[in-house]
Amino acid sequence: MTRQLTAIIEREEDGYVALCPELDIASQGETVAEARSNLQEALELFFETASASEIQHRLQSEVYVTQVEVAEA
Repeated sequence: MTRQLTAIIEREEDGYVALCPELDIASQGETVAEARSNLQEALELFFETASASEIQHRLQSEVYVTQVEVAEA
């Protein structure tokens, strides 16, 4: 079984941080691709080792990624 999850990746100092907001799991890497790959590996490990109740407890069913426009002072 596969599952679609969100990956938010942002630059942080000399690398990148990847976050899956549905499970609040993060990873990092020196490149965007590495951060994404490391997050995927961390998520797969979580699903392999976590109990069904832990997955259900942590999994957020509604996550919205959007943009807002604000005026700068």
